[in-house]
Amino acid sequence: MSDLPYTPAEEQGRNFRTRQLITYLIIFAIVMFFAGLTSAYVVSMSGGYWVDINLPQAFHYSTAFILVSSVFAQLALRSAKGGAIARVPVFLGLTLALGIGFTVSQFKGWSELVAKGNFVVGSVLQNSGLYGADYSISLNGQPLVLEEDKFYLADDVARVRPLNAELEEQKNTASSYFYALTVAHLVHLAAGLISLLVMLIMALMGRYSAGSHAGLWSGVLYWHFLGGLWVYLLLFFRFVH
Repeated sequence: MSDLPYTPAEEQGRNFRTRQLITYLIIFAIVMFFAGLTSAYVVSMSGGYWVDINLPQAFHYSTAFILVSSVFAQLALRSAKGGAIARVPVFLGLTLALGIGFTVSQFKGWSELVAKGNFVVGSVLQNSGLYGADYSISLNGQPLVLEEDKFYLADDVARVRPLNAELEEQKNTASSYFYALTVAHLVHLAAGLISLLVMLIMALMGRYSAGSHAGLWSGVLYWHFLGGLWVYLLLFFRFVH
C-alpha cells in the first residue's frame, strides 16, 4: 500500500465528489420537507371549508425572475468549465440581481394577499375582493354561492340558511398553508442568495478555473433546484389549490 499523498488532480476529484454528495443530501432533505408540507396541504383540503385564492400577478413575475436567473447561473458554470473566467462574475452578478428581484416580487405578492384579507392566521370571512375572481369558498369541494353579502350552499335554492355566522368561526387554512410554503421556500432561497454572493466574491478573486470549480457547481445546482421547486409550488397552487 502506497503512503504517497494524493496528486492535485486526485485531491480535486475527491473534493468534487464530496461536494456532490453534500449537495445531493441537502436537496433530498428539502424535497422531503416540502413533500410533507404539500401532503398535509392536500389532506387539509379533503373536508370542511376551504378558500380558493387567486394568486397575485407578482408571483408569476417572480417565476420569470428565477427562471431567467437560472440561465445566467448555468452560463457562469459553463464559462468556468470552458476557461472563460472573466465571464463568471458577470453571470453570477446577473443571477444575484434576478434572485433579489424574485424576493422583491414575493413580498409584493404577499402584500397584495394581505390587502385582500389573506393573513397567516385569519378567518375565512376576512377575504375581500371580487368573489369568484379573487377568491371563492367551498365546503367539501362544493363552491358556495354569494348573494347580497351572504354565503349559501349551492343546493340551498331558497336561500334560507346563510352560512356567514358559521364561516366567521372558520380559520383560513388555505392562506396559512400558502404562507408556510412560500416563506419556507424563500428561507431556502435566502441561503441560495448568500451562496451566490460568496461565489461572486470568489469569482472576482479568481478562485475558479476550468479544473477547480466544485463550489460553483454545487451553488449552481442548488440554485437550479430552487427554481424548479418554485415552479412546482406555483403549479401546485394553481392546479391543486
